[in-house]
Amino acid sequence: MLLDQAKRAAEALTRLGVRAGDRVAVHLPLVPESVIATLACGRLDAIRTTLPVSLTVPELVARTRESDARVMITADAAFWDGAVRPVKPLLDHALARSAAAGGAPRPTVLVVNRCSRPVSWKPGRDLWWHEVLENTTSNG
Repeated sequence: MLLDQAKRAAEALTRLGVRAGDRVAVHLPLVPESVIATLACGRLDAIRTTLPVSLTVPELVARTRESDARVMITADAAFWDGAVRPVKPLLDHALARSAAAGGAPRPTVLVVNRCSRPVSWKPGRDLWWHEVLENTTSNG
């Protein structure tokens, strides 16, 4: 099942323009999708860059600039320390600050629906992970 999901994710990343040597930034808590993204990047010879969910917005601004990622994968929110904490909103702030400072072109952001929380959405940039993977043809 994990390998099938990795195959689907690799196909989805390819459709989003990821090629060998491109970077994919992963800003996820410890969830299966993090492993799936790693395996998908390996299939494509893409470079997986980790953006820890513990980073502050200023740290994320620097790391997103450094990553120069074509695609970023994040979650709506995460469970830790007994609470639901925002994840995507922090990445959104970092990307907005980076763009305001003349940062790299706007990456596609894949969003894992982890906590079913309302999240801000940038049409044309943000896509739901599960919807992108549903639209692949891989059958395992």
